[in-house]
Amino acid sequence: MQSIRPDNIEQQVRFLSHDLLEGRGTGQRGGDLAAEYIATQFALDGLKPAGDDGSYLQKVPMVGITPGADTRFTLVPAGGQLSDINPLDLKPLDDYVAYDQTQQPESNIDAEIVYVGYGIEAPEYNWDDYKGVDVKGKVLLMLVNQPPSDDPKFFTGKTLTYYGRWVYKYEEAARKGAVGAILIHKTEMASYGWEVVRNSFSGEKSYLKLDGTPKLKAAAWIHLDIARKLASDAGMDLDKMMADATSRDFKPAPLHVRLSAHMTSKVRPFESDNVIAVLPGSDKKLKDEGVLYTAHYDHFGIRPDMPGDNIFNGAMDNATGCGILMEIARVYAGAAQKPHRSIFIVSVTAEEQGLLGSEYLGKHPPIPAGKISLDLNYDNVLPLGSPEEVQVSGAERTTFYPLRCRRLLRISALRFVPTRAPKPDTTIAPITSASRGSAFRLFPSMRG
Repeated sequence: MQSIRPDNIEQQVRFLSHDLLEGRGTGQRGGDLAAEYIATQFALDGLKPAGDDGSYLQKVPMVGITPGADTRFTLVPAGGQLSDINPLDLKPLDDYVAYDQTQQPESNIDAEIVYVGYGIEAPEYNWDDYKGVDVKGKVLLMLVNQPPSDDPKFFTGKTLTYYGRWVYKYEEAARKGAVGAILIHKTEMASYGWEVVRNSFSGEKSYLKLDGTPKLKAAAWIHLDIARKLASDAGMDLDKMMADATSRDFKPAPLHVRLSAHMTSKVRPFESDNVIAVLPGSDKKLKDEGVLYTAHYDHFGIRPDMPGDNIFNGAMDNATGCGILMEIARVYAGAAQKPHRSIFIVSVTAEEQGLLGSEYLGKHPPIPAGKISLDLNYDNVLPLGSPEEVQVSGAERTTFYPLRCRRLLRISALRFVPTRAPKPDTTIAPITSASRGSAFRLFPSMRG
């Protein structure tokens, strides 16, 4: 620890967040420059390459999807008691955002909308929002987040599980054969406002190249006001629908409204890179095992459609994590005593696009997954003062935490904070006041 130089981290953050790197966008020049720079730093440290073909770079095949201006998204009453209600044409970005995950230039949807509550099937918590209902060919309307709980044995209490994330909800809908999934945005449940959705789901969005995994023709969000009108037009009350979804007895409910959508997309195939270096272990028996240190290098890049300063520099998210990662690499490489297990230093791409670089790394690890003892991931370390506590997300899923992590925290006098569910008042603000110090976050991955 004494070998860590904070000034080195600061200078790495300064360079990676400079305008010259253009926000390190995935599939953009700035992102490629960042990957090459990090690879060069690993080489200068003396770490060995662990990417493709003896290089430091692991090629990640991707596709950029940009919704077309002629995309149409219309809510159409299905007749009967709703025959006197006019179809509702939704305005992109104001009323909804949507991407076609099938990576086709054109897709059409004419399907019934079914409300499925939180859209979660979690047998370990005795929870099933689908109740065996066949939703193949349907469009699913669902809530973000997960059923609220203070019970650590039920969706781990206030901890946000993977079931609560929008990525899971889209994946589960596709696995069940749905053609589309629409998430209802509510700030208190999402932990961020509509502007975040609008900005994050506009312009080009990246996806891993199709590998046979089911995908949706429409992966969408709708504004809360539109969701209320949709429910009202269907003769339902949105607040009651949300309350009903918190019960295990919830059952899917058809809305008698159809989604008529014409999805057009500009499809741009490209490659991005994960950067992987290794310090081989010194123990004959343990060197085939590995400990990973990871941090994503990408941010949002340049938005040509935005006036003024349109570079998203990403100093905190995540030049800080990369600065820490490169300093860890330097210290490990120069240490007189080499670790028993091999140390893999990995900077991943496309985190802001939905953890895509991490997903590809998980499917194509540098050593067999069963040989990976631990992954420590650094993300968005806020420079708000001397830390008093550490939030170790995912620690409860590892065998490392009970044996080692708590002991390390006792030695360092840091308080341990379990993973929190997202809240609007804690997404930006420091956990403790500036005068008393603040909390830095260290994010281990799911794998233990």
